Amino acid sequence: MSSPSTELTRRMAIYEQFHQISRWGDTFNGDDSPNTGSSTILQVDVRLENKAEYISCEQVEPSRSDQETNKPAEKMQRRLAQNREAARKSRLRRKAYVQQLESSRLKLAQLEQELERARQQGIYISSASDTGYFGLSGTVNSGITAFEMEYGHWVEEQNKQIYELRSALQAHITDIELRILVESGLNHYCNLFRMKADAAKADVFYLISGIWRTSAERFFHWIGGFRPSELLNVVMSQIEPLTDQQHLEVCNLRQSSQQAEDALSQGIDKLQQNLTQSVAADLSSGNYRAQMAAAIDKLEALEGFVNQADHLRQQTLQQMARILTTRQAARGLLALGEYFHRLRALSSLWSARPREPA
Repeated sequence: MSSPSTELTRRMAIYEQFHQISRWGDTFNGDDSPNTGSSTILQVDVRLENKAEYISCEQVEPSRSDQETNKPAEKMQRRLAQNREAARKSRLRRKAYVQQLESSRLKLAQLEQELERARQQGIYISSASDTGYFGLSGTVNSGITAFEMEYGHWVEEQNKQIYELRSALQAHITDIELRILVESGLNHYCNLFRMKADAAKADVFYLISGIWRTSAERFFHWIGGFRPSELLNVVMSQIEPLTDQQHLEVCNLRQSSQQAEDALSQGIDKLQQNLTQSVAADLSSGNYRAQMAAAIDKLEALEGFVNQADHLRQQTLQQMARILTTRQAARGLLALGEYFHRLRALSSLWSARPREPA
């Protein structure tokens, strides 16, 4: 059985614990009072509203200033874009210029190679037997060398025109477009006649001999080129049918061309007779300088015959184009170009034919 003091001590401890718990309850009750909670929440809400107003002001004010500061930035962006576009165009122009220079350099190198090849092959070198008494030694005739190169390019261009005419006729293009090709073809032959006139001044014997043409072409050679009547025979067989008026005009053109050919051929024959008389005069005399001078004077007329023959060829081509329609003229030029192309091909085949050993 416990003593009274021990029992008293135990009851005091229990009382203190209960009193402590009561104070904790008062504290909790005080914290949960309506006034205290409302004030606390109100203060927090006011702070949040003030904070939102502050944030919204901060967001609005910079947006206005950004609009003002963006104007120079946009101008700067446009200026930079313009500068980039100008730089791009400048690069394109520079690239085109460089390509043009490169193309010119390649063409110049090609011409130099062709000239060197011509010198190595000896396209035209006057021999000592051709120079005569007046002391000219074997030298390269620059005028003839230039003609050889120009004529080679002329043949290449003619082959291109043949292809264009054939493609145009097959595509059935308009007469206006076809007329441009016809005019280009006629001008191409005019360029050939101009080239030949310059070559005749350099050496008319070279031109009239036809050694600048292929072997099969030389078989039909007449005073530095083709016969106009031969041209008409080749072309007219490819452009049938003709109207009665066209047929009449073509017959008249062929007749006038043949008459002009006969007159020029007779003039060449007469020149040969006069030249023979001049060279053969007084053969027993050792001094023939006077006879050579007279013969040279007569030979100067030979250049005139070549120019007249080319003029007749040019007039025949132009008259033919006038008589025919645009489409007929295109077919005629195509037939003429194909004819010369086949003659050149025939010459190549003839040179490459197999030969029996001698």
